[in-house]
Amino acid sequence: FEFAEKARAKLPGYHRSFCIYSHHYRGTPENPGLVLGLNKGGECVGNAFRITPENWGIVKGYLDERELVTNTYIPADVEVELSDGRTVIAHTYVADPTHEQYAGNLPVRTAVEIIVAAHGNVGPNLEYLENTVLHLDQMGIVDPPLHDLMDLVRREYGEINMGAGI
Repeated sequence: FEFAEKARAKLPGYHRSFCIYSHHYRGTPENPGLVLGLNKGGECVGNAFRITPENWGIVKGYLDERELVTNTYIPADVEVELSDGRTVIAHTYVADPTHEQYAGNLPVRTAVEIIVAAHGNVGPNLEYLENTVLHLDQMGIVDPPLHDLMDLVRREYGEINMGAGI
């Protein structure tokens, strides 16, 4: 989508979390995968985009169509802290803890087992995790829990598919 400005931003009060069961894209109803949501607690570093008023309707429509397919997320206007010190209101989507696909804070071992086993109509759940960590690395964003999860999943994936190691 078109934007007028992009800046590094910190969202206090939420963190990235594999807290949403995926029944289509990265899993099935019988064998759900896990996808990311913004879950309560901690903080999340990412990018904020300033959208011009004339483009806001188009961008919001695009984002709503992408993020509200199964209504597992709630649109929210939140305060974020930009890297230059400004505080602005940002539009985002947070995990809906009342939705049937909300997984909550699963034990790490449970998340590993799900991510390794699940596969949906756009590919394996493991690929989603790998792509997420790769994109965060490319943007210079450190998210230790996701990197730790990736390391653990790689070990688990190796044990399941290649014997004792990777």
